[in-house]
Amino acid sequence: MMRRLGWMACVGALGLLAGCAQAPTKASTSGLNQLYAQLNQASAQYDQALEQARRGDNAQSQKTLKAALDAMRSASDQCVNTPGCDTARFLSAYDRALRLKDGSFLGTEDDEALDDEEQVIAGNNSGVLATLPQAKRTVQLLHDHKLSDLVATNGTVQAALQVWLTRLRPNLIRAYVDYQYLRYQMWPAFHKAGLPEAILFGLIAKESGGRVHAVSRSGAVGPLQFMPATGARFGLNTVDGFDQRFDPTMAAQATAAYLNQELGLLNDNLALVLAAYNGGEGRVGRLAAGTPDASFWDPNVYFALAPETREYVPMVLAAAWLFLHPQRYNLHFPKVDGAPGYVNITQAASLNELAVCLGDDDGARYGWYRTLRNLNPQMDPSQLQPLNTRINLPKFLEGAYQRSCTGGRWVTLASQLQNAQLPTPPVQVAADPPPSRSSRHGSAGHYTVRKGDTLYSIARRFHCDGVHDLIRGNHLHAASDLRVGKRLRLEGCRR
Repeated sequence: MMRRLGWMACVGALGLLAGCAQAPTKASTSGLNQLYAQLNQASAQYDQALEQARRGDNAQSQKTLKAALDAMRSASDQCVNTPGCDTARFLSAYDRALRLKDGSFLGTEDDEALDDEEQVIAGNNSGVLATLPQAKRTVQLLHDHKLSDLVATNGTVQAALQVWLTRLRPNLIRAYVDYQYLRYQMWPAFHKAGLPEAILFGLIAKESGGRVHAVSRSGAVGPLQFMPATGARFGLNTVDGFDQRFDPTMAAQATAAYLNQELGLLNDNLALVLAAYNGGEGRVGRLAAGTPDASFWDPNVYFALAPETREYVPMVLAAAWLFLHPQRYNLHFPKVDGAPGYVNITQAASLNELAVCLGDDDGARYGWYRTLRNLNPQMDPSQLQPLNTRINLPKFLEGAYQRSCTGGRWVTLASQLQNAQLPTPPVQVAADPPPSRSSRHGSAGHYTVRKGDTLYSIARRFHCDGVHDLIRGNHLHAASDLRVGKRLRLEGCRR
């Protein structure tokens, strides 16, 4: 079947297009039209080679394919040296050819097959995951000889690589470390769905930077930044006051389901699927409607998308590529032991206290606060957890907990800091009408939410039975509904 040599020759010519396009000048219209006609003819030859391969005529397919690639390379060489030539048209044609090549009609001798046997099973017998097929063409895109072609020829992806390797280098490395501790919760969903781990990492790096409790200004939350409506469509709801968009396992399952759905609707076009994930499937679907081989890089599609989406897709692809090949870019991700562990705490403590007493044990440059929060997303970090509460943490920290958090000066320090009180202005509490007989704690008051408040901290301050009464009494749908200035009814609280 087709060898890599022919492709890399084409890659070399098209690589020039990404960086050597000349400014438009008055050029011969007939000359440009002839050049575009040559490109169209080469694309038609490529389609013919695919059809010959489908019929099993491999020998003739290779001859036609060679002629098509030679013509495409020749046209691209001329375009580079022709003022006014639309280089984007050539890149779009190449992107289409690359994706058709990955569609299993033309294989390569070093293509890899997916494993049928799953070594890791997604958590809790997920009904969502049971419906997901193997997204083979998406996996193939990330094989070295596939995505490398795109990286070599696409200027926007190369620019994204530079951003990750310079200004956002610390963010990328921190996201990698955080992901390694979350991997056992998130990777099984993608693995079972046949989706690449590199894309999962690319999404996490770009969406949340590895922070499970990330919240955007638009209302998207969690490690994979679901909006409320989209999250609900894929099974992420608010249960007992906890917004499941913050649950790493469930968020990964929902993302796998979303990607699989859009791959089916967008002809397995990964770049368009990522654009839909960021900019909304409605807009991307309309742009791609009626065009089975629509390309994200096509100027008619690319420039119709929001600037944020145009930046988002290459950033995710670049992060995925660096995840696969860091050493090629003088990037060294730290070795992380992500084996999961837990402790049943031997005395009441908050996550804040545990982060203080663990310090930077075992070489954690940034301490363990974020890791503890990420692995225990349902817990308010400032809320005291009772004796014997299970706390998830990296397995190698189980010993550090016994050494540093069961007694001694670090526990004393952590407790002292936990109990520190900041001065606060008097709380204005307005009495409600006389309570009904069913009221358990007398009349309920009101409280105006201030910066830094959480449902847990408010419930603790006013001695409420829990956050559930506050949620029900104020018709809250999620913790994210808590806004500065919102007036809360102190339902079930004793002050």
